Amino acid sequence: MDRLLKAARASGSLNLSNRSLRDVPEEIYRSLDAVGEGEKWWEAVELQKLILAHNNIESLKEEVRNLPLLTVLNVSHNKLTDLPAAIGQLSMLKLLDVSFNSIVTIPEEIGSATSLVKFDCSSNRIKELPSSLGKCSDLSDLKVSNNLITSLPEDLTNCSKLTKLDVEGNKLTALSENLFASCTMLTELNASKNVLSGIPENIGCLMRLIRLDLHQNRISSIPPSISGCSSLAEFYMGNNALSILTEELGALSRLGTLDLHSNQLKEYPVGACKLSLSVLDLSNNSLTGLPAELGKMTTLRKLLLSGNPLRTLRSSLVSGPTPALLRYLRSRLSEAEDSGAKTPAKEEVVTMAARLSLTSKELSLEGMGLSVVPSEAWESGEIIKLNLSKNSIQELPVELSSCSSLQTLVLSRNNIKDWPVAILKSLPNLSCLKLDGNPLRQVTRIYFFPPSFLFLTVERAMHACTYTE
Repeated sequence: MDRLLKAARASGSLNLSNRSLRDVPEEIYRSLDAVGEGEKWWEAVELQKLILAHNNIESLKEEVRNLPLLTVLNVSHNKLTDLPAAIGQLSMLKLLDVSFNSIVTIPEEIGSATSLVKFDCSSNRIKELPSSLGKCSDLSDLKVSNNLITSLPEDLTNCSKLTKLDVEGNKLTALSENLFASCTMLTELNASKNVLSGIPENIGCLMRLIRLDLHQNRISSIPPSISGCSSLAEFYMGNNALSILTEELGALSRLGTLDLHSNQLKEYPVGACKLSLSVLDLSNNSLTGLPAELGKMTTLRKLLLSGNPLRTLRSSLVSGPTPALLRYLRSRLSEAEDSGAKTPAKEEVVTMAARLSLTSKELSLEGMGLSVVPSEAWESGEIIKLNLSKNSIQELPVELSSCSSLQTLVLSRNNIKDWPVAILKSLPNLSCLKLDGNPLRQVTRIYFFPPSFLFLTVERAMHACTYTE
């Protein structure tokens, strides 16, 4: 402990996670007062980052106020039942993670921690959030999932910088229209696994919303104003009580995933056939047929229909490949209508796949007939998994080296002959590389891989290979 504290006084960061601690060591609360022999007190710095996750800590003391420069405090996965009021005196605190404890109440004093940007109190026993949380005007990421919360405080409308709100697995009966009107910066909203009976009529205010998850509630309709959510890429409404869909869904031009499984839908609206979806889940509904216009949705790569009493479609079509079903539906259109159904350009499909990667951070361009890597693969800079398998790519562009977050790179079954050493060297987080099924000409020592590297496949990849240092 002395060694760790000495290092913390030099760096301002202390990580004591996974150490079976039952209490917070007293030395932490008086870090600078405990400057040891041989240390220069004027060179010591106050603690700014404290991680105590995955221990058996039962309480934080009020002495936490002695760490006024703390910006990160993580006490997740412990046995806390409450938080000290002194948490509000940490005026520099930006990230507070108290998830996976047994906390019942959050103190009102938290509203004084006005620098708070991210607050995670998920998986506790909290019944309500303090209204003072609305004073944290810089709050952008709030996660309160898996608690016992029945309503959100109205003062939360003051947190206009909120971009991510996760209230999954609570007992919410409604979401406030005022919240949607004020928090128009939201890009991700997860209110699944609650008891919501409806969606606020002004849902269209959330023009920046990319991912909306409302599955497993009691929602019976989607308001027409959903058309205002012009950035929406993923919409999850499975396990609800929908019996009809609004035609305005068809206005969501960026929507790539629409999950409507396990509802009470009797038909899919023609207006929603304008969507450029990749995934449409209509399984376990009450559909007896499908509109022929759905055949025009040629961007669909996965259409799920099991569990419906479909009478106008052969079971082999329903359970078969999606392209075959779409061709059949198009064949039922008149010749004039069918002339408008075009196979989407390769560029459109790539763009849509990139749009879906905004939240998943995974981009799949498998089997797209690509001869070069498209710019979408590196433009976001946040992709963690890139699948380029089953194409005709011969080499990787240097721009790919800017993907510093990339962890998995799949290049199976392409035409790559030379190891992309320079690019692989510049990917610090790469842990998995698949090169099987390529005509590699030589095997190179893998010392150039980053420390995080764990997995490599080159089976059936070497044609007359030689070994090189």
